Amino acid sequence: MLQFNELKQTRVYQEGREEGREEGREEGIREGKLAAVPLLLKAGVSVEQIAQQLELDIALVRQTAQQQF
Repeated sequence: MLQFNELKQTRVYQEGREEGREEGREEGIREGKLAAVPLLLKAGVSVEQIAQQLELDIALVRQTAQQQF
């Protein structure tokens, strides 16, 4: 049976770990973009422009905007 230290050396473990890191980075970037939505709306930028410039789904931007008001 593999010990945990041996398991950590396997290709499957390393690939899974890297995939998790990448997903975490992407989620953090998306959350950061969504945090900018209320500020951009206050500045008069349209929902459509925000979605386009931040490369976000327009439905997600609309949902975020509705939560703010």
